[in-house]
Amino acid sequence: MLTFETQLRVRYAETDQMGFAYYGNYPQYYEVGRANAMRQLGTTYKDMEENGVVMPIVDMHIKYIRPARYDDLLTIKTIVSGLPASRMHFDYEIYNEEGILLNKGYTVLAFLKKETGRPCGAPDWFLNKLKEYGGLEVRS
Repeated sequence: MLTFETQLRVRYAETDQMGFAYYGNYPQYYEVGRANAMRQLGTTYKDMEENGVVMPIVDMHIKYIRPARYDDLLTIKTIVSGLPASRMHFDYEIYNEEGILLNKGYTVLAFLKKETGRPCGAPDWFLNKLKEYGGLEVRS
């Protein structure tokens, strides 16, 4: 299992009338964590696209536990628990400054050929980057 951490602060524009981070922002928080995890793995979504692969989200689950509030410094833990085959699974945990778990969820992204929109396997060059970290089993 690989875990990557990203921090971000809840901006005023991201809050609702109750002062809570609006529930619709959490998929964006997941994206921030996921993009940072990809960078820490030594690649980006832009690299994927330049190599002819796109990764749309095909499944997402969000569990709201406690609210984040304006100006909270959040830690987004992005977890990769296995080597992808045709889909990539990311788990997320979001904590506040006190280390209290506020939210958890996951996304599943499919690998598609950019040119045709048809499914494909994870690119070998990407799998090799993941294998450098070791300890990951194939996950479909």
